Amino acid sequence: MRKISLTTWIIIATVAGIAIGALAPSFAVQLSVVSNIFIRLIKSIIAPLIFTSLVYGIAKSGNVNTMGRIGAKSMSYFLVATSLALVIGLMMVNVFRPGDGLTLPGAGAAQLTATKLTFAETMEKMFPKSIIEAMSTGDVLQIVIFSVLFGIACVAVGDKSKGVVHWCEAVMEVMFKYTEYVIYLAPLGAGAAIAVTVGKNGLGSLVGLAKLVGTLYLALIVFVVLVLGAVIVIARIPMRRFVQAAWKPWLLAFSTASSEAALPQALDRMERFGVPKHIVTFVLPLGYSFNLDGSTLYLALASVFVAQAAHIDLAVSTQIFMMLTLMLTSKGVAAVPRASLVILTGTIATFGLPMEGVALILGVDAFMDMARTSVNLLGNCLAAAVVARWEGVDLPTGDFEEEPAIAARA
Repeated sequence: MRKISLTTWIIIATVAGIAIGALAPSFAVQLSVVSNIFIRLIKSIIAPLIFTSLVYGIAKSGNVNTMGRIGAKSMSYFLVATSLALVIGLMMVNVFRPGDGLTLPGAGAAQLTATKLTFAETMEKMFPKSIIEAMSTGDVLQIVIFSVLFGIACVAVGDKSKGVVHWCEAVMEVMFKYTEYVIYLAPLGAGAAIAVTVGKNGLGSLVGLAKLVGTLYLALIVFVVLVLGAVIVIARIPMRRFVQAAWKPWLLAFSTASSEAALPQALDRMERFGVPKHIVTFVLPLGYSFNLDGSTLYLALASVFVAQAAHIDLAVSTQIFMMLTLMLTSKGVAAVPRASLVILTGTIATFGLPMEGVALILGVDAFMDMARTSVNLLGNCLAAAVVARWEGVDLPTGDFEEEPAIAARA
């Protein structure tokens, strides 16, 4: 039993939840307390994790030696790539509208009144008057802005901030472990949420979740073909050789739903692809925090999906503001298990959308996690090649030569 993975447990719990919702709907509805407890625990992660991870990340990578020419080029590329991922995610979810036909409890248009602000009010609301208040209310954007400014201040202070940075590192590691404990409850949360949904809306509600998974896969394919394909052409990356080099780490990331598991292999193969070691060892790890193409696309799609399921019509201006929020909040927490779930929870809370949507999505998140993780890995491999070309490196054009694994060579 111990060898069964968490993803398998989530799938088992989801199937069980569907059965309970279909066979005993009155009992299934009462399970909402289980999913609500799980959501409350997820919400408790957001503030301390975002603050400590962003401050630590900026303080550790924000020195002059690291944030040089290559760093500036990398960050410029990351910004463009993730922005296009968000745009594609928003376009696809608005075209296919997978959330239509679902009904979430506690949903209503009145919940969105807090986001209907003028441009000046919106800009003012982004900046915190009290970080304690921002953390207590779960205002993710205010927490991010405070954390970024705090991290920059740590860089400016220099050695005197080492104690603060080490404290952030320690708290961040504790929060990783805390998150791991909370995620152990994910099967219960997912099973209860799907049971409540099926119990209230019938088996027809599963169609919307299937459409969500299908829409995400289609959106990721569009992103890979149109955006990453265009980058390969524009940067003159040898496509055949790149595919040969990247497909093994991509397959590992897809099968394990863990981009971290594929990092050693990706570093080795991209260096043998022709990217200089000083570039690949800098760009790939940096991209794991700042270039999560698949995850940012998923977050845009999932956030609007929850609004659709709640019968809340998000204005274009609100969706653009949501995209800005996601661009900021998706940075710095890539090492967290189910990091996208944490960011999605914070974004939904910021925009007044029903939190029940998070638990509902969790039921099919395992199927989406594989796809978005593998695209994250592919996007970072390509980023390393693009920065190398930007630095004037001539990449080899012949076939990629397979070599024994790192451990075998050692």
